[in-house]
Amino acid sequence: MEFSDHIKTANVEDVVLRQPLHPPSRGTLCITGHHLLFSEREEGSSQQVLLLLRNIDAIEKRISGSSGTITIKCKDLQVLQLDIPGMEQCLNISRSIETLSCLDNVSEMYPFFYRPTDLSLQHQWGLSTPEKHYTQMKELHERWRLSSVNKSYSVCPSYPPAVIVPNCINDETLKKVAKFRQGGRFPVLCYYHRKNGMVIMRSSQPLTGANRKRCKEDELLLQAVIEDSDKGFIIDTRSSQQVQQARMTGGGFESKSFYNCWKRLHRQMERGKALQESLIKLVEACSDESHNVDRWLSKLENSKWLSHVQTALSTAGLLAECVERDGHSALVHGYEGTDCSLLICTLAQLIMDPFCRTLEGFLALLEREWVQAGHPFQQRCAHSAYSHARFQQESPVFLLLLDCIWQLWRQFPLALGFSEALLLRLANEVYASDYGTFLCNNDQERCALGVKDRTHCLFRALLRPAERDYYSNPLYEPTELAIWPSVHPQSLQLWRGFFLRWTQLTHHLEAVQEEIRSMVIEWARVAQR
Repeated sequence: MEFSDHIKTANVEDVVLRQPLHPPSRGTLCITGHHLLFSEREEGSSQQVLLLLRNIDAIEKRISGSSGTITIKCKDLQVLQLDIPGMEQCLNISRSIETLSCLDNVSEMYPFFYRPTDLSLQHQWGLSTPEKHYTQMKELHERWRLSSVNKSYSVCPSYPPAVIVPNCINDETLKKVAKFRQGGRFPVLCYYHRKNGMVIMRSSQPLTGANRKRCKEDELLLQAVIEDSDKGFIIDTRSSQQVQQARMTGGGFESKSFYNCWKRLHRQMERGKALQESLIKLVEACSDESHNVDRWLSKLENSKWLSHVQTALSTAGLLAECVERDGHSALVHGYEGTDCSLLICTLAQLIMDPFCRTLEGFLALLEREWVQAGHPFQQRCAHSAYSHARFQQESPVFLLLLDCIWQLWRQFPLALGFSEALLLRLANEVYASDYGTFLCNNDQERCALGVKDRTHCLFRALLRPAERDYYSNPLYEPTELAIWPSVHPQSLQLWRGFFLRWTQLTHHLEAVQEEIRSMVIEWARVAQR
């Protein structure tokens, strides 16, 4: 079906647009297969508003007499209102938005049509590959190898074709281990600590089940990870009770009897529906216009969002302590190993590794730990906080990651090479983007749909000179030291730049921050002369 089949009314004159931080404006509204375009028609004004339809989370229409109003609630939390003359036009526009904002066919989405003049599809799609990453890590080569056991995605659909595993573990052993782990996600290396040679592994839960099944190949692999060390740590992102419940439904944990050199640590982290509902409650609190402080604080606390931030940062701190301070390797997993495990591993690397805190290193980290590692973006980011749809697999895990990184950025303003503006840009792009980076749920799907051949890569675009300058932190001072975040409640703040971004106060703060940024850059230029 063509896009035009979904568009009964392509444009409407004399529409009034009401949006945050701007006075109402009158003009022409156009709808295309991927965008809403509003062009102001006031004399002496040429303002245009271009909204990607994919950014629309929910719409509400109200008919009054011969005209109507459409309220558009976006995934970036912006709320727009369109006053449309003509009941039929209003209904037609509303139906078009509802249909075109929820396209299921990935190949029909805008990244497949986006063609900026300064980017070429002939360029390499991502920043790196598992093969290049392994080649650059010379220290790994003695004890670790690059396995192509998953080159056809037959062992694990959500892993990339190549993964890093212990040298002494062959591919046949890996295949047996994969059958013992949920979704085939056998333990793979995600971080090598150059200072002491310790590693972080990640996987999914073992399928021990009620009968306490064991897999000698899995035990052998984990023993090879710690080699001659006296112990390793398993960070399980579930409570002890959840682990026992999982065992009764076919999942499970690494028993001390068979993994006697591994110490299990449980840190329960919410995911899925609980995290999605937390986001909805927080956005509802931020939309409260009662100006009652007690009510606002009560709603903020009841959302539990900052509790999730605290848990994520403290668990990542625990993982970093195991590796950096205690000098032991660690394995991280929960259930599927595609959500909280990636969150914790990413934050721990930011805490420990100076390169991951540079702009390029940070983007490479996100590509490696989220895009290549199989976070199901298509499922998790189908809707944001406003949708009326029945939630299925939505969960704002990536948004939680960005919030945690903002907390780090705020506590260590000189230690990160990128700015808050980059985090805000990523928060927008993960829900609705011109680029193909966050399309699909794993590498296999991206290859099958030609995402890497037919769309542009966001991370490469962000490293273009103009973008790099804008998203860099002008106060950045590299440090080799680990940055240990404080997780006391008084140390954590609401991320105003995101959750209150469409308010007048935040708008003023952004203007002040931009002025300070310009002054710092100018001062640095003068100092270099």
